Amino acid sequence: MATPPAAATSRPAGKPAGRVGAGTLVQEKFKRLGLLSAQDFILHLPIRYEDETSIVPIASLRPGSRAQVEGVVIRCDVTHTPRRQLTATLQDDSGELALRWLTFYPNQQQQMQVGRRWRVRGEVRGGLFGLEVIHPRVTVSGSALPAALTPVYPTTEGLSQPSLRRAITLALEHVTLDDTLPQALVGRLGLMPFDAALRTLHAPTPDMDAQALIDHTHPAWVRIKFDELLAQQLSLAAARDARRAMRARPLPATQAPDNLCHRLVQSLPFTLTDSQQRVVREISADLGHGYPMHRLLQGDVGSGKTVVAAMAALQAIESGVQVAVMAPTEILAEQHYQKLCSWCEPLGIEVCWLTGSLATKARRLANEAIRTGQAKLVVGTQALIQDTVTFANLGLVIVDEQHRFGVAQRLSLSRKGEGEPATARVPGDPVPHQLSMSATPIPRTLAMTFFADLEVSSIDGMPPGRTPVVTKLVSNTRREEVIAHIAHTATTGQQTYWVCPLVEESEALELQTAVDTHAALTEALPDLVIGLVHGRLAASEKAAVMHAFRAGDIQVLVATTVIEVGVDVPNASLMVIEHAERFGLAQLHQLRGRVGRGQAKSVCVLLFQAPLSMLARQRLRAMYETQDGFEIAQRDLDLRGPGELLGARQSGVALLRFADLAHDSELVRAAREAATELRRHAPDIVERHLLRWMHGREDFLRS
Repeated sequence: MATPPAAATSRPAGKPAGRVGAGTLVQEKFKRLGLLSAQDFILHLPIRYEDETSIVPIASLRPGSRAQVEGVVIRCDVTHTPRRQLTATLQDDSGELALRWLTFYPNQQQQMQVGRRWRVRGEVRGGLFGLEVIHPRVTVSGSALPAALTPVYPTTEGLSQPSLRRAITLALEHVTLDDTLPQALVGRLGLMPFDAALRTLHAPTPDMDAQALIDHTHPAWVRIKFDELLAQQLSLAAARDARRAMRARPLPATQAPDNLCHRLVQSLPFTLTDSQQRVVREISADLGHGYPMHRLLQGDVGSGKTVVAAMAALQAIESGVQVAVMAPTEILAEQHYQKLCSWCEPLGIEVCWLTGSLATKARRLANEAIRTGQAKLVVGTQALIQDTVTFANLGLVIVDEQHRFGVAQRLSLSRKGEGEPATARVPGDPVPHQLSMSATPIPRTLAMTFFADLEVSSIDGMPPGRTPVVTKLVSNTRREEVIAHIAHTATTGQQTYWVCPLVEESEALELQTAVDTHAALTEALPDLVIGLVHGRLAASEKAAVMHAFRAGDIQVLVATTVIEVGVDVPNASLMVIEHAERFGLAQLHQLRGRVGRGQAKSVCVLLFQAPLSMLARQRLRAMYETQDGFEIAQRDLDLRGPGELLGARQSGVALLRFADLAHDSELVRAAREAATELRRHAPDIVERHLLRWMHGREDFLRS
């Protein structure tokens, strides 16, 4: 593979662009935008463009267009109806144009003296007395017109577009824009040269396809997006290599016929599906390595991830280490605790419970059992990462619904196994293996980009006995019919969830609250026991309500989204989601997954309030059309982008500035293949490319 020219470097080395002659205040504003080095400035690309290369006659203007005209002020007034504002009229040879300022300074009124000639630009709109421009941009007439479209950049308060343009122009003069990629690769993929692409985006000529520039489909944008995706693939591969260079305790599966995993399988009242068995084998092999496993276990709602995690935990425990299971809510953590106790305690494995709501004495006893190693399997919430918790020999960390935890929280639990106390940690000490679980399946494009540093296992089947859930879209005007159906469901011995998005009244959203709904249903269904659970209840109260619901003592459970994940009540066959239009698509799918866990036919009613926005219509249509979690996740990605699916993984950093995963899947594949090729044959190219693109994003790579 040919060696490319030298990578982009600034002159002098490391000196930020835009600081020559810039005051401290301006520098701080640049810093707020993440503009620290010359590389940052040249990759700060426009969000749109304005065409100031020509002057058009006033008579040619049309409402909704942005245009530039030149003419003489023939009228200027300050009016006071309906409010104080400045108005002026500009005239050229073809007609007149009204100008208006809703707020203005005295110098603007002086500027608009009758007889003065100005060049004016802005968005044209229809007014009461003809076309007008509100708050136009006014410049001196007669000056030379620019030869290129004028870029408009992302900015921050107090930082003008001219200041940004000057700084970026200066950076372009001081940075070498030679290609970091070999010409053979650029030619094979039909990519535009980097230098030409960058200069095109900063200063496109008027004859270029403006729509392609706006849509990010122009060849210049394609090159920039490919380079960004390639840098991401290279950095994630480097992160994977760095993890594999770390040391972990090998936790191989024993071959004894009566090992813990075999005994668990024999005791289960069900048979593991083929996909569950495949995933168990993948995780088992990973645990046997001398470097830390970092595997994501994903599967649709109710696909049987918990028993797979239990198998991993038993393999680790049999190898002599402790296992920690952390869940985002106490309800979910308790559900895991109950299941793991029922599976593991008959095998002689003590399961320890640790949450923030434990009484002082119980917490002290739990901490002591963890510290001495008596507790082999520990289940809890974020209480597991408190400084007071010390593990004797933590070898495996299992994080459920991992996207709900911040990067720092997940790392804190992993570091519990790196040696205690923190001051005694030695580089090279073994680190725990980590298994993350998610009931929000990750679309393939997303997995190839943001999760390329992970191994991913997917449970793509459902356990036998799970019944499909019928989804119905029902207007809030039919609320009484829904309540009547709840009464009928109760006569068959089945239970109902009624989910509300808020606990207390919000005038802004005007949503029915859980508290009010509980009162209304109690009045409407006097023969039924109606329970209420929400995030503001004390942990003991929530536990009591959930226990009563599982036991069948409560027929209808009114809840907020605290029951979104993990709650398993096979006898619940009806789910009503209040104001379904306010929920995200993945969240709706999670809630629907709370029913359909038993033998009875299950129904999910999406109760919506008209009129619906276009986005809400698309979400509800997707819920009606499919129950496939992977299809739901792909539609969610298309509708909202990767942020929701990734959760706190981004840690506040913009993950992709230019590429769009909903439309650039082919570029993702090309970048993935190129990254493999370059890492194998041209490590010097890899280093130069990462130097250009990944400056300042190291924190994300380590997440």
